[in-house]
Amino acid sequence: MSTAPALDPAHTALLVMDYQPATLAVLPEGGERDALLDRVEGAIADVRASGGTIAYVRAGFTEEDWDAIPATNKSFAVLAQHRVMHHEDPAAAIHERLTPRDGDIVVRKTRYGGMSTTDLDRQLRERGITALVVCGISTSGVVLSTVIDAADRDYRLCVLSDGVADPDADVHNVLLHQVFPSRAHIIDTAELHALLRAE
Repeated sequence: MSTAPALDPAHTALLVMDYQPATLAVLPEGGERDALLDRVEGAIADVRASGGTIAYVRAGFTEEDWDAIPATNKSFAVLAQHRVMHHEDPAAAIHERLTPRDGDIVVRKTRYGGMSTTDLDRQLRERGITALVVCGISTSGVVLSTVIDAADRDYRLCVLSDGVADPDADVHNVLLHQVFPSRAHIIDTAELHALLRAE
């Protein structure tokens, strides 16, 4: 068991980030992808059952969003050039197994981080959220950007180790074991279940 403190569900949100067909496609096909969805589906159910908040973050672009991306943006200029991830494209939808419900937070972003191009921070604070449990694809993209940003905004953070994934296993492991622990508690879905009920 980790040394993470108990989570008060009334002040906790699970961030489900970039769980979209287009981003899942960067992971190896097969059972591991299904197992990842199983674990995140279970985490969502746990947080819901305890009375916590679910916040979904997805990447998606309008024509105006693409046009506003400068050529200097090494990652996103390519998406704009090829008009990839239109916000109405099924590939940019939240995965059907993780469909949001009424009362959930849902935001659409146009850069890596979950907060930098959205009103996620405002919506969380309006609900009194002070602790975030982070899961997402990929570890080196949305998870890294959001963890660093949210830490700077003074949220208490947990990264769901079995709810994040990256196409590069080495990068994933360095982030999870050497970078994130200075900013977040590293827990898994079983520990999340226990921490939500430990108050």
